[in-house]
Amino acid sequence: MISNLFTKIFGSRNDRTIKNLRKTVALINALETQLEALSDEDLRAKTAEFRERYDNGQSLDDILPEAFAVVREASKRVNGMRHFDVQLLGGMVLHQGRIAEMRTGEGKTLTATLPAYLNGLTGKGVHVITVNDYLAKRDAETNRELFEFLGLTVGCNVPGMMPQQKKQAYTADITYGTNNEFGFDYLRDNMAFSIDERVQRPLFYAVVDEVDSILIDEARTPLIISGPAEDSSDLYIEINKIVPLLELQEKEDEEGVEGDGDYTIDEKSKQVHLTERGQIKVEDLLTERNLIEEGDSLYSASSITLLSHVYAALRAHKLYQKDVDYVVKENEVIIIDEHTGRSMEGRRWSEGLHQAVEAKEGVKIQNENQTLASITFQNYFRLYETLAGMTGTADTEAFEFQSIYGLDTVVMPTNKPMIRDDRADLVYLTQEEKYEAILIDIKDCQERGQPVLVGTISIESSEYLSQFLRKEKIKHNVLNAKFHAQEADIVSDAGLPGTVTIATNMAGRGTDIVLGGNWNSEVEKLDNPTDEQIAEIKAAWKIRHDAVIDAGGLHIIGTERHESRRIDNQLRGRSGRQGDAGSSRFYLSMDDALMRIFAGERMTNMMRKLGMQRGEAIEHPWVNRAIENAQRKVEARNFDVRKQLLEYDDVANDQRRVVYSQRNELLEEGDISETITAIRGDVLAGVIDQYIAPQSLAEMWDVPGLEERLKQDFLIELPITQWLADDNKLYEEKLRERIEQSVEQSYKQKEEQVGDSVLRQFEKAIMLQSLDQHWKDHLAAMDHLRQGIHLRGYAQKNPKQEYKRESFELFSEMLENLKVDVVGILSKVQVRAEEDVEKVEEQHRKSENAPREYQHEEAEHVGGEAPQSATVMARTEPKVGRNDPCPCGSGQKFKQCCGKLK
Repeated sequence: MISNLFTKIFGSRNDRTIKNLRKTVALINALETQLEALSDEDLRAKTAEFRERYDNGQSLDDILPEAFAVVREASKRVNGMRHFDVQLLGGMVLHQGRIAEMRTGEGKTLTATLPAYLNGLTGKGVHVITVNDYLAKRDAETNRELFEFLGLTVGCNVPGMMPQQKKQAYTADITYGTNNEFGFDYLRDNMAFSIDERVQRPLFYAVVDEVDSILIDEARTPLIISGPAEDSSDLYIEINKIVPLLELQEKEDEEGVEGDGDYTIDEKSKQVHLTERGQIKVEDLLTERNLIEEGDSLYSASSITLLSHVYAALRAHKLYQKDVDYVVKENEVIIIDEHTGRSMEGRRWSEGLHQAVEAKEGVKIQNENQTLASITFQNYFRLYETLAGMTGTADTEAFEFQSIYGLDTVVMPTNKPMIRDDRADLVYLTQEEKYEAILIDIKDCQERGQPVLVGTISIESSEYLSQFLRKEKIKHNVLNAKFHAQEADIVSDAGLPGTVTIATNMAGRGTDIVLGGNWNSEVEKLDNPTDEQIAEIKAAWKIRHDAVIDAGGLHIIGTERHESRRIDNQLRGRSGRQGDAGSSRFYLSMDDALMRIFAGERMTNMMRKLGMQRGEAIEHPWVNRAIENAQRKVEARNFDVRKQLLEYDDVANDQRRVVYSQRNELLEEGDISETITAIRGDVLAGVIDQYIAPQSLAEMWDVPGLEERLKQDFLIELPITQWLADDNKLYEEKLRERIEQSVEQSYKQKEEQVGDSVLRQFEKAIMLQSLDQHWKDHLAAMDHLRQGIHLRGYAQKNPKQEYKRESFELFSEMLENLKVDVVGILSKVQVRAEEDVEKVEEQHRKSENAPREYQHEEAEHVGGEAPQSATVMARTEPKVGRNDPCPCGSGQKFKQCCGKLK
């Protein structure tokens, strides 16, 4: 109550922020008359002036009022569009590295030109990030003329570009592109074999459009570059035949004893689990097909690969539906983005799930993949010096933006008051009744000439509704991943009087629905239109526009609630743009996924007890609250999943930074001989320690063993036994020095034989090749560790702490193995000429340039329960404790001997 009183007196934090920014808006507006008097050349010259001032020490904040005023004046001259005051406010919020929540139709694309120009003055590169290629190309072309008028260069970064084209796009002052492409370019740059192959500059400033879609919805899907591993197509086909023979167990009985089913489904966590009966049945079926030995368990170390295949097939059949989670197009399974409804060509699920879906659908099974590089969007976007974003719906996720990205959310006032009529939800008992009610609403709107946008949450729902409308002979358009190419035309017609448009998830469509239709698209269809033709089109549009306004504006119908309130708000936000009239209503049924999972049978029984008749609906604030609470539960769970993913990926991120930093240094250094010498010294010291333990008696030394080991690892024969016989004062320290000198001398002889420059080049090639191979193997080991880490919870251990500890051990082990590998190759390989170096480089390039997949990983189980992908790591020898005696027989503790971290 006190806080409410405080807000009433002083205004909310958001209000105070806007009030402070309005002072700068007044300064920008005061410059307008002065800039209007400038010629085009003088206005353009302002860019050079601003750059000089910045180079001389002025901050961008000092330049901001004049820079924003210049952009506004240039936009008036080039595009005939003047930035509103609310767009100036949005531009300032974006420049400060915050999120600007701007309603649909308020002009986010134009708003982004302000901070993009200001930060583009630095020459460090500005990235404007959108959700798809179409928007990236459109926005780049729309704003190119404006920026080039002001003397700034514009690039566009989309998939399929040649490296040289990409490099050119990144050298531009302002680069438009998609979040995926920027992220994949970062990973590809860190797999490059030379500096020239890298395309990105240091990450400076980014504006993310539809920031909630990119930083929240897609934050559960790490970017993964992977290459083909072994082919196991036959195995997927065989196991695909087994799954249909398994029966679903509906529920456990009252005593908690399992029923007679083979598997259970947990819809909330999207997991499938084999029951004990199911495990036995699968083992029998696998034995019949000679896939496992008689009496072997599905959970034995030898069968663990089969176990992951079985669970992948179960998930493919029981959790992933055609036309909801994927479509089959041209004999290929293509993922559907659950957040945007778009098809995602080239993206594949990992952990064998994609291959299992391919087997289920009877299409060609493509090879499994090995992870080559990966990063989450959270960790990629946190690499930018300044990050900002804009969207129509961010306030509901403000806490997550602040806690994970450190981004404040500022809600922008609308240019004109919002007058849309958001009506209460109607809840029906069955889907059939719900669709009948939707049909009545659509018919009523069509008769009155009111355009209707019907939002569905899946392709399946949109096609079901489309069939329903066809039976009733109601003309309509369908906008989903199957009709991607016609999207612009469908959206431009969606505001015509009486038009019915069915859309699968409107988030990120990027095109406003203009009441009366889009007259610009009509003009664009004409070849060299005359002024008279344009005037006629505008006049006809004005009549249609007024008719639609009189009919009530665009009417939004939601066929069910999405898991997230934000997605529902995005659908509603398509109506009522720029103060237009509009209305919205959601129709629900107790059969809807959200209602079924979270409202359950209790609410259905209550509705029946109330004596609801067919066709009757509940419309009550209590129902709306129950639905909102269900959505909050899902949002909270999804937030926990994303946070958990981030906590796990932060461990990998620290390691990634070390490896990528080391790799970049290698690429930039022409001579890494000092590094190689240091590594050789470390490896050699470790080898000597195993046979001559530090500060040990000469009687405990294994000299013949050391001689043999040096011969094997360093290709050098040293008569150490003879040295000791000839010199009884050759103590441990001096002996070590003599061995080290001999090994160094042997390497120098190799250098003299092949030449200094050739060996330097060879060292670099081998170091890069080994680092890349060990990093790939380490990523696979980390995947296995992460997939099984939840099992530590059963041993009363914290899985996250265990993951951190064991991943550090794996990383330390990788670094040690890398050193040994590099030194071993350099010591043993005989380099004869520069051609040998080129062969090594070519071999590496071939492996790096092998066909790659850009994967869409299912990350929901991270750190949680995921038995379908758990991997059992079997030890061949007992584990040696850090304080146990070292197995090498030195008499020292393991941590001070062979277990010593170099």
